[in-house]
Amino acid sequence: MSISALLGALRGASRPNLSASIVSAKKATFSHVLRIEGYTQVRNMVPNGKGVRSSTFAVGAHDWRIKCYPNGSAGHDGYISLFLEHASNAKTIDAMVQFQLSILDSTGSSMPSSSTEPITEHSFSNTNPLSLGWSDFMKHEDLDEERHLKDDCLTLLCDATVTRLHTDADEYIEVAGLEPAPVAPTSFDLPVDVKIEAGGETFHAHRWVLEARSPVFKKELSLASMATGTAELRVDDMDAEMFRTLLQFIYTDSPPPLEAAPTAEKLLVAADRYGVEKLKLICEKALCKHIDISTLAATLELAERHRCTVLTAACMQFLYTSSNLKAFVAADGINQLKGRFPSTLLKLLGKN
Repeated sequence: MSISALLGALRGASRPNLSASIVSAKKATFSHVLRIEGYTQVRNMVPNGKGVRSSTFAVGAHDWRIKCYPNGSAGHDGYISLFLEHASNAKTIDAMVQFQLSILDSTGSSMPSSSTEPITEHSFSNTNPLSLGWSDFMKHEDLDEERHLKDDCLTLLCDATVTRLHTDADEYIEVAGLEPAPVAPTSFDLPVDVKIEAGGETFHAHRWVLEARSPVFKKELSLASMATGTAELRVDDMDAEMFRTLLQFIYTDSPPPLEAAPTAEKLLVAADRYGVEKLKLICEKALCKHIDISTLAATLELAERHRCTVLTAACMQFLYTSSNLKAFVAADGINQLKGRFPSTLLKLLGKN
């Protein structure tokens, strides 16, 4: 039984205020190449116990680096030492990783050290070592100039699979205190008593449903004239299709597909305007999936304008990954934050 079907069955069994989430193990496989050019000079410059690092790369919501000690880690002179380094500084939850480090030959073929085996499983967290690998990866005399050091370059490869726990609440989440789903009378054949003009179209609805689901509609209806027995409302600045979607949710408690970010944005604005908090939260969760460098500033602006705590937190979490922050800075993002979201910038600086 799907989670949607299960929730439907439970709601039908007198559980109208129901929440659910899905916890799953998400896997991400990656490979990263570190090429050390002018290897001979690098080896002469870097003493035993000192290493060089690759740039940071993000996989599985975590940051990683390859670390190479050309003259061996401390106490392992005469070797090349290789490690995979966890660089997330515990800003994300623990990650399990399986990995292998190799030296590539001149044809690009992978050549693991004969003295090492792939690390099958290791948990990286703030309390465990932040790097793992092999101090005695390969002896210097075993490096062949033609096979391993052609053109005085040493090329390293990391193959890894990262597994992390992922909680997916998405459209299933409900928060205590949100508006309940309407409890229907024996039939919706009761005459409609509200007429709403929106986007050039006319919609008919039941007053008791609108008042139960939207505090804004409740207030507007209390001020509307009932001289003809039907309250008349007008909705400006919202197209008919979006209002139809909002009204459908008010009646059915079921959101539409929200794969497209523009749809989720418009519906979030509509939900916030009429105080339909559950729908607003569903839209926030949908928009969290579309956060990237190009959309971050606009998403933050939307979240700030409509007081979207979940969406704001997701934007901040995105920036806490150092590779994302570097890309955002390179795109002049810090100046955007300084001018438009100074409080967000202060929070970000406090975390880094």
